[in-house]
Amino acid sequence: MNQSFDTISIIGLGYIGLPTAAVFASRKIKVVGVDVNEYAVETINQGRIHIVEPDLDMVVHAAVTEGYLRATTRPERAQAFLIAVPTPFKSGPNGDHDPDLCYIEQACRSIAPVLEKGNLVILESTSPVGATEQMSAWLAQERPDLTFPQTHGETSDIRIAHCPERVLPGHVLKELVQNDRVIGGMTPACSAVAARLYKTFVLGECVITTARTAEMCKLTENSFRDVNIAFANELSIICDKLGINVWELIRLANRHPRVNILQPGPGVGGHCIAVDPWFIVSAAPDQARLIRSAREVNDSKPDWVIDKVKVAVADSLISQPAKTISDITVACFGLAFKPDIDDLRESPAASIAQKIAANHPGSVLAVEPNIDRLPEKWQTRLNLTSVETALACADVILLLVDHKQFKEISREQLQPLKIVDCRGLWQ
Repeated sequence: MNQSFDTISIIGLGYIGLPTAAVFASRKIKVVGVDVNEYAVETINQGRIHIVEPDLDMVVHAAVTEGYLRATTRPERAQAFLIAVPTPFKSGPNGDHDPDLCYIEQACRSIAPVLEKGNLVILESTSPVGATEQMSAWLAQERPDLTFPQTHGETSDIRIAHCPERVLPGHVLKELVQNDRVIGGMTPACSAVAARLYKTFVLGECVITTARTAEMCKLTENSFRDVNIAFANELSIICDKLGINVWELIRLANRHPRVNILQPGPGVGGHCIAVDPWFIVSAAPDQARLIRSAREVNDSKPDWVIDKVKVAVADSLISQPAKTISDITVACFGLAFKPDIDDLRESPAASIAQKIAANHPGSVLAVEPNIDRLPEKWQTRLNLTSVETALACADVILLLVDHKQFKEISREQLQPLKIVDCRGLWQ
């Protein structure tokens, strides 16, 4: 099957789907982006973007202006379909961390009516092992007139593969092109067609494997990082108890030629590292003991941070005896899950700020320079403000994310304030 790709459809125009659509379109391939978010669709069709990612606005504007990128809420015919929708959690045998494939299922059933013989369907969403096979089964249910790899192998009408992304927010356009890509087809023919598609823009190597191995590879990469972050976070708690500066300790330990300890923080966030390890735990709960422990360490770190803020509030009251606790203002610096982006998904910083706002009797300010307004459900107790206002009004400052703007704050500006620094920026 010598597959050509004149039109590609990207299902899900979020932080991965939209940059992927833009990169394909920049190669003069027609891309139809599909999303249930009408605002996102309208914004993209105006040549603008609804997310923050460096240089993406220029690439999208050019692609839309030149006629290579168009967004819609309803799938249309194409030669290849890439599914890049969320895979959240749901309650199950392993608590509240079982993978929920409902969005993948909805995407499958939405594209099924427009599938044609020779089409390629790729699952890009980070998924538990077996999700690609489940996707193919859903498509087969909807289109019994077509054949699929699970029943017809190499001769199937529809090719199915899993090709997980492995990009860093803030560097997505560069890494989509330059990073190696793992291609996991349900058959070798599926892998070959998928690799041919990605080679239209990928400069890195397209490495062929099975669908299940590709699924597990992405989960393994992020679980490895999660375990290492958990070590740093646990070390920071131990050092606090023992009166040791953890930032200095890590700098010294990392002078060993075979030691590379990561930096601790308020927890672990984002749509990958905080999520993917649970997919492994869900699949093998009795075997994934270290992976589960790392998740529990990282998930518990926000509570430790909140306790440190309570101590700082108490210290502020002692130093200002004329004030009551209702007079103490806490400012949370950073809400995103990592520096210099606007993504609040799975963000420990956002969770910490919300919990402080819900329980602290005084004013709670949020400083997040990468967003214009807070989600509506947060606005009751949490007030978005500028760096300058927070420094002028706050009694206690909690540094949660080391955005570049925060690195410009001088030691003199912080001198009179009680500081809880989760990133070691102001040590």
